[in-house]
Amino acid sequence: MKNFIYLFLILITLFGCQSNETKTQYTDRFLRVEGPDILKPNGEKFLIQGINLGNWLNPEGYMFLFGAEAASYRQINEAFCEMAGPDFTKNFWKEFKKNYITEDDIKYIKETGMNSIRIPFHYKLFTNEDYMGLDASHDGFELIDQVVKWCRQQNLYVILDMHDAPGGQTGDNIDDSYGYPWLMEDEESKVLFCDIWRQVSEHYANDTIILGYDLLNEPIAHYFMEDYAHLNDSLEPLYKRCVKTIRAVDKNHIVLLGGAQWNGNFSMFKDSKFDDKLMYTCHRYWCDTLQTDIQDFVQFRDSVNLPIYMGETGENTHQWIAGWTRLMERNNIGWHYWPYKKMVPESCMMTIPTPENWDIIVKYTKQDRATFAKIREVRPDQQTVKKAMTTLLENMKFKNCVKNEGYTLALGMKP
Repeated sequence: MKNFIYLFLILITLFGCQSNETKTQYTDRFLRVEGPDILKPNGEKFLIQGINLGNWLNPEGYMFLFGAEAASYRQINEAFCEMAGPDFTKNFWKEFKKNYITEDDIKYIKETGMNSIRIPFHYKLFTNEDYMGLDASHDGFELIDQVVKWCRQQNLYVILDMHDAPGGQTGDNIDDSYGYPWLMEDEESKVLFCDIWRQVSEHYANDTIILGYDLLNEPIAHYFMEDYAHLNDSLEPLYKRCVKTIRAVDKNHIVLLGGAQWNGNFSMFKDSKFDDKLMYTCHRYWCDTLQTDIQDFVQFRDSVNLPIYMGETGENTHQWIAGWTRLMERNNIGWHYWPYKKMVPESCMMTIPTPENWDIIVKYTKQDRATFAKIREVRPDQQTVKKAMTTLLENMKFKNCVKNEGYTLALGMKP
């Protein structure tokens, strides 16, 4: 009997050690945070160098050459429906999602020497709300899974970015909302926000090619600061709530927290290390390329001793791109430039050729369309519009885009 007990205890010990060893090996397959650095599973430092797949799953008006009258997805969709009809527009968006980012695009990004991408997405891809041609059975996971698969084959890490959150987190066109960051005040939107991240993190919990989750893009625009300073104070509690939800299903991945006012203000963070897998993400556009233009981010990073990376930047000249990239890298700040592809020439890796008669569509979006009578007065020829929209779907395919070699060289990559 005594021998049997000894044997039982030995077996328990062996199984326990094996289980712990397996668990350690499993979790070590993910990128991790150590002080101000991101480390690979083998312990090597990993500096993020890559591009944003902007406009693919969160259309923005300026990338269609539109102005303020059609700046967000909702406004773009309304204009297309008025010109070409709702059925044609639904099918347009379905093809848009298929053609905008393909395996050829992912292969090219890898060939340039980049090591990662950021995928901005709209929360509606994971609900039953009307969005990009569907109002139920949304294809968010299907679309992102396909790109993640291609990235895994190319060894490109992926950051998932909720660019458009329930209720709106920014209060401007970039979050496709209603002109105010309602997410910061409305409980139902907060519940949905956390629930979507729970779905996403549970889905990707064991996927090692996912670098992490960027919870909110550019929350709380500067327009609201004088009268609504309490909005900033609501940001960290919302992040904590969401991270707690994620950790219930995913203890492996890094969570990225963006500051307020275009990811530029980090002063509201009082408990910067409330989770052991956190890093911060900043954005900056249209500044000089001097140390003083990035020093505030460096100081915050050093004060919390956690990584910070430039989740968005760019939209500038090749000379500026080159100087800004070197500045970030000297300061141990990784980067994802914005965006990979658009119709606007040169300030991206790939330019989509502008379709013939696209100017007619642009002109329509700028017209006074406040009433149905005014829509009827200025609506252009339907067949001309449909042909231009169909041509755009063809032009956005990788084989038909124009490589901006100077831009890619400025990034320090190989075009």
